[in-house]
Amino acid sequence: MGMIARTGIPLKWVSSIKTLQQRSFHVNVIVNQTVADITIKNLKTNYNGNKKDLSRELDGFLKRHIGPSPTDIQRMLSTLKYDDLSTFISNVIPKNVLQMKPLKLNAPDLGYTEQEMLKELNKIANLNNFKVKNLIGKGYYGTILPPVIQRNLLENPQWYTSYTPYQPEISQGRLESLLNFQTIITELTGLPIANASLLDEGTAAGEAMLLSFHQLKGKKKVYLIDSKVHKQTKSVLKTRAIPMNIEIKEVDTNNLTGIKEQLAEDNVSGILIQYPATDGSINSLDNLKQLSQLIHDKKGLVSVASDLMALTLLNPPSQFNADIVLGSSQRFGVPMGFGGPHAAFFSVTTKLSRRIPGRIVGVTKDRLGKQAYRLALQTREQHIKRDKATSNICTAQALLANIAAMFVVYHGPQGLRNISERIYAMTSILAKFINSEASDFKILNGNWFDTLTIKLPDNLNTNEILDKALKTYNTNLYKVDNNTVSLSVDETVTQENLENLIKLFAKDSNVDLKSETSQFIEFPTELKRTDNYLNQDVFNTYHNETAMLRYMTRLQMRDLSLANSMIPLGSCTMKLNATTEMIPITWPQFANIHPFQPRSQVNGYYELINSLEHDLCEITGFDDISLQPNAGAQGEFSGLRVLTSYLKDQGQTHRNICLIPVSAHGTNPASAAMCGLKVVPIACLKNGSLDLADLKAKAEQYNDSLAAVMITYPSTYGLYEPGIKDAIDIVHENGGQVYLDGANMNAQLGLTSPGFLGADVCHLNLHKTFAIPHGGGGPGVGAIGVKSHLQPFLPGHDITKIDSASDKSIDAVCSSAFGNSLVLPISFAFIKMLGNQGVPFVSSIAILNANYLVQRLKDHYKILFISEEDKISDHCAHEFIIDLREFKEQHVEAIDIAKRLQDYGFHAPTLAFPVPGTLMVEPTESEDLNELNRFVDAMISIRGEIDDFVKGDPKGMVLKNAPHSLEDLLVSEDWDTRGYTREHAAYPLPFLKQNKFWPVVTRVDDRYGDMNLMCTCPSVEEVAGSQK
Repeated sequence: MGMIARTGIPLKWVSSIKTLQQRSFHVNVIVNQTVADITIKNLKTNYNGNKKDLSRELDGFLKRHIGPSPTDIQRMLSTLKYDDLSTFISNVIPKNVLQMKPLKLNAPDLGYTEQEMLKELNKIANLNNFKVKNLIGKGYYGTILPPVIQRNLLENPQWYTSYTPYQPEISQGRLESLLNFQTIITELTGLPIANASLLDEGTAAGEAMLLSFHQLKGKKKVYLIDSKVHKQTKSVLKTRAIPMNIEIKEVDTNNLTGIKEQLAEDNVSGILIQYPATDGSINSLDNLKQLSQLIHDKKGLVSVASDLMALTLLNPPSQFNADIVLGSSQRFGVPMGFGGPHAAFFSVTTKLSRRIPGRIVGVTKDRLGKQAYRLALQTREQHIKRDKATSNICTAQALLANIAAMFVVYHGPQGLRNISERIYAMTSILAKFINSEASDFKILNGNWFDTLTIKLPDNLNTNEILDKALKTYNTNLYKVDNNTVSLSVDETVTQENLENLIKLFAKDSNVDLKSETSQFIEFPTELKRTDNYLNQDVFNTYHNETAMLRYMTRLQMRDLSLANSMIPLGSCTMKLNATTEMIPITWPQFANIHPFQPRSQVNGYYELINSLEHDLCEITGFDDISLQPNAGAQGEFSGLRVLTSYLKDQGQTHRNICLIPVSAHGTNPASAAMCGLKVVPIACLKNGSLDLADLKAKAEQYNDSLAAVMITYPSTYGLYEPGIKDAIDIVHENGGQVYLDGANMNAQLGLTSPGFLGADVCHLNLHKTFAIPHGGGGPGVGAIGVKSHLQPFLPGHDITKIDSASDKSIDAVCSSAFGNSLVLPISFAFIKMLGNQGVPFVSSIAILNANYLVQRLKDHYKILFISEEDKISDHCAHEFIIDLREFKEQHVEAIDIAKRLQDYGFHAPTLAFPVPGTLMVEPTESEDLNELNRFVDAMISIRGEIDDFVKGDPKGMVLKNAPHSLEDLLVSEDWDTRGYTREHAAYPLPFLKQNKFWPVVTRVDDRYGDMNLMCTCPSVEEVAGSQK
C-alpha cells in the first residue's frame, strides 16, 4: 500500500478490542525508550510473562519461538566471556552499523499472545467475503482440497518445514511426490520433460518467452502472444520483455494469414498460445498444427499456456507439436488464497531438457544399486552460470506441487475425468440455455471447456448484471467490458449454483429448471483426447482414505524436517514455523478468496497487507514495501526493475553497470542480467571483507554508467563488515543506487536496518526471516522495500487495485497483485506476536547461537574468516563457515562430512556455498541449547572420523560410505571388509539409540542420474520389464 495509508496507527483491528485498549502494553501507549532493550533482564520480562497481570494471557510467543531459555542464554554468554546479551551484541556489530532504534509496530509492545493473535486474525479474516460463489476464473478456480491431504500434508510440519531436497538421501519422500507431479504434467501435456514446478502461470510464461529468445541467441527480438492470453499474464510478459528489448506483438491465432505476415521479417523467436483461451474458446487442432508449423519453419518455439483440468479431456498440446506447455496446477486441490501460492507447471520437448528453468527431479541409483531420486541437471542453475544464466529461478512451489500431485494420486485418472466431464456438462447446460429463446443474452465463444463469455442485451450494462448476480445469487462473475461478462464453472459448482445462473440469464423467472438441467452433455469428439494417461500404479492405487493416508505417511517418514532436528543451512534461515502462525492459512476466510474479487469484498486482506507493510517498513527503515514478488529471486528482479525504471525516468538510461561482489549469491548476477544490466565483479579480501579499494576504483571507472551495486549484509560470508556504509557512500557518490540483498536480514531485526545503512532498495525473504516455511522448496515471498524516490515505480497490477500504484509503476512481476497472499498471515502473526520488545531478540539470539557454535567448534575445525590472523572480527554474524579444504589433499571432501551428518540425524549445513570445500552453518534463534550441543557433539565425533581416515585407520571409511540406510546394515554382505562396525555406522553417539532418523537410501550417484536422465514415474510396461 501507499505510505499515506499507514500513518494512522490504531488500525480497526486493534482499536476494536476494548481489553487491549486498556492494557499498559497496547500499541497506543508510547513507550519512553530511546534504544531497544536487549538486556537479559528485559528478556526475562518478555519471556516469563506476569501471572499477576490478569489482562494478559500467559501464552506469550517469545518463549515459544526463542530456543534457549534465559538461563541457557546466560550460560552461552559465559562461554563467550560476556555477562549480558546487550554487551555481547555491541561487541559483535560495528558501532557505525548498530542502531537499535525502538520499533513502533502496529502491535502491542510485548506482542500478542498466541490465543489473542488467533482471535485478531479471525476478526480480520471475517472482513473478507469468503462465502460468495466465485465464478471469475481467469486462471483461478474453486477447488475441493481433500481433507486427508489438507490435514496430513498442507497442515503437517513434516511436509512444510523441510528444505529444498539438495540432500537426496533424507528427502526421498517429497522427491517421489515431486516426481509424481512431473509425471502428471508430462502425461497431460504430452511432452516428455517437466520440472518440479515454477512460481505461477504469468512468470512461467515469462520463462517460456526468455527461453525462446535465448535459444536463438537473442537475435530475434519479436515475441508473438495470443490476443486471448490472460490479462495478468500479458502484464508479466511485458515486465520481463522490456529489459531484453523484446517486442511483444498480439496476434489472432485464428488468422494464419496475419501471422504469416508477422513472420515475413524473420525476427520472431516464438509464440505463446492460450489453450483454452481466456474467453473460453478452443482453437481447432488443424489450425494449431498449421500455426505451429509456421513458427517452426522460422526456427521459433511454440509455447502453450494451458489448463490441467481441461487437458484431462482436451487434445494435449503435443498433438499440435508444442515445444513448451505451461500453466497453473491451482485447480488440483490448491486454494485460491487471493492469488497464491500455486504451483505452475512447465514441460518441454526432449531437445529443451537442458534449457528448462527450475528444478527437475530425476531417477538415479544409490551406492547399493537401489533406485533413488535426486535433483537432476543442477549445473543449469544460476549458482553456476551466474550472469550467463537465462533464468534466476532459485525456488519453486514444492509444497503446492505436492498438494496437486496428491490430488491426482487420490482421484486417479478416472476421478479427474469425472470432475472435468461434470464441469463441461454444467457449462454446456448453461450455454445451451443462454443461446436459447429463453434468454436475451448471447454466448460469444463458439466452443468451451469451462468458460463462457456472454454478450449482454442492449438494455443492460455489466455493472447491473454483476450486482444482480451478487445480491440475488451470491455469485461473482467477471467483467470483460461494459457489455460483456464471463464466468468459469469449477468442481465446486452445484446444481443449485447452476440453477441460479440459469435464473440470472433467463427472460422469465418461471423457467423450468428441472428440464433445463436434466441432460448431461458429453465433451465433443473433435476436441477430445483419445489416449490413455496416468496408467502408472501410483495413480491407480490410493483411492480410499486409509490407503492415501498411509501413502502420504510413508513418504513423510523418508524426509528429514524441522520436526526431526535442526536444519543448520547457512543462508537459509530454517527457523521455527509456529503452529499459531500456520493455522489461519487453511481458514476459508483467507483460502477461498479469488484474487480478482471486488475490493469491497476483500477488506480483510487489505487490512492485513496494509498493517504488515507498515511493520516491515518500520523494521527495515524503508518508506514503502511491495509484497508482490513471490520468491526471493523475484524480489531481486523486481527491485532492480524498479531501480532501472527510476533511472530511465531520470533520463539516465545509459547507466547499465551493476557492481556485484564475487561472494554474492548466484541469483544476484542472474537477476541483474535479466534486467539488462552488465555485471562487473568486485573483489573480496582474504579476510572475507569487501575490497573497498576495488569497489572505489570500479565505481570511479564506470562513474558515467554506474547503475547499482548489489550487496548482501551481513555479507554472504556471515560477517558484519564495518565498511558497509563506506561502500554505500562510494556508490552514491558515483551516481549509482544501492541494492541490499536481504538474504541475511535475520541478523538485522531491531539492531540495524537496510534503510539506516543507506540502501535504496532491498528484497526480504519472508520465507526465511519472517517465518514462512520453506515447504520443501517453496513457497516464498520476496517483498521489496524502497526509499521514497523509488516508491512511484513499485509494481502495479492491471486487474487488482494497489493503493500505492502510480502511472510510473512497473508492470506486474507476477500474476496476482499481492503475490503469495495466502501465506502473508504467517509473517503478520510472527511480527505481531513478538511486538516491539520481542523483535530485537530474534536477531540477538540468532547471533548468539551462531557464535556459541563457533566457540565450541573452533578447536576442532578452522572457521573461515574467524580463525585467520587478519580477521575483521572475533565474531560471526548469524552464520559461519567451517573450512574443510585442508582435508582435500587427504581425500576427505566436504560432501563426505555432509553425508555423514545424516547418520547423526542432521541435515548438512550449506555445502560448497559461498566457498567450495566448506560448510556454512546457520542455527537460527529457534534452536535450544540441547540441540546446539547435539550438533557440536556430532561435528566433534566426525572430526575424529576424519582423523581416522587421514591416518589410514579403516574406521575412517565410515565417511566414504555414509550415509548408511537400515537396509545397508541388515542386508549388505561386505561388513567384514569395511573396517568399521554396524554399530559405529548407525549409532556413533549414544543419543541416536533413542532418537534415530534413518536415510532410506545410501549415497546417491549424481553422475549416473545426469547421464541417464529419467524424470517421470516408470510406466507399467517399464515396471514389468524390470521385474523379468
